[in-house]
Amino acid sequence: MLEELKKKVWQANLQLPAHHLVTFTWGNVSALDRETGYFVIKPSGVPYDELKPEDMVVVDLDGNKVEGDLNPSSDTPTHAVLYSRFPELGGIVHTHSTFATSWAQSGRDIPCYGTTHADYIYGPIPCVRNLTKEEIDEAYEKNTGVLIADYFKESGRDVMAVPGALCKNHGVFTWGKDADDAVYNAVVFEEVAKMAYVTEQINPRVTPAPQELQDKHYYRKHGANAYYGQEGHRDGK
Repeated sequence: MLEELKKKVWQANLQLPAHHLVTFTWGNVSALDRETGYFVIKPSGVPYDELKPEDMVVVDLDGNKVEGDLNPSSDTPTHAVLYSRFPELGGIVHTHSTFATSWAQSGRDIPCYGTTHADYIYGPIPCVRNLTKEEIDEAYEKNTGVLIADYFKESGRDVMAVPGALCKNHGVFTWGKDADDAVYNAVVFEEVAKMAYVTEQINPRVTPAPQELQDKHYYRKHGANAYYGQEGHRDGK
């Protein structure tokens, strides 16, 4: 079942260590097949250098295993909530990458200090609140997804313009139209987090980039009249 998607998810998972986004097994990638309503996700706790396409686990949008010999990632309920709440999403990544996670552990949004950030993310990267003790005890992973989804619904922010969020004292989730897109955004988030950290070390009184500059860079790449790059490619000048 979903053999081609399993291969794509396996390949996407291997990109996490390749881009230095994970240590040991600290991360996962999934991708959704909207036609069946099932998604494919990395098995829990399996080292990346041991993963095979057939190890990928198929689950439904309630988080129930549909196919696979191994247990799905412990973050499966989070992925399930996000896919259920946001039909735009086709791939999700969770990592504990160093710089993005450091911002999460600090409980801070990542401000937009420059055009690198603005090219890919509209406005600050949000850091959502801690779960309450009751939310943790009731259904930790599911409520992590609910918390992220509720933030976007309540704030009115666009999940495709802000393709991810930090979870306070935890780590980072990113997403996209498919698994590769979600991994790409995870790489961008980590680089932006690193740049923001270094920027604040150089100038502790730094302020976000002017809104007109942020708008110019975001909309020249993503707006109705976008002119950045080449058709079929993410990047270009």
